[in-house]
Amino acid sequence: MATVIRLQRGGRTHAPYYRVVVMDSRNRTRGTIVEQIGTYHPCARPEPTSDIDSEKALAWLSKGAQPSETVRAVLAKKGLMKQAADAKKS
Repeated sequence: MATVIRLQRGGRTHAPYYRVVVMDSRNRTRGTIVEQIGTYHPCARPEPTSDIDSEKALAWLSKGAQPSETVRAVLAKKGLMKQAADAKKS
């Protein structure tokens, strides 16, 4: 199955939060969620927060799931993209 890791918006007007989810890439907008692997709060104070299950994220990346650009940036800040790249080399 071709999968993608993307953000799913929640929250109220001017106070968004996002779930980091794995979805089937063939039906992105209305597709069903395969698994939720974390959350991302860009408007949290004093700085944005992200709670991502690193084991699940690395497992999906190793299976070939493609992250969106925003998710890729969030994962890179947590150091997970480098771990995924190192795991592919080994």
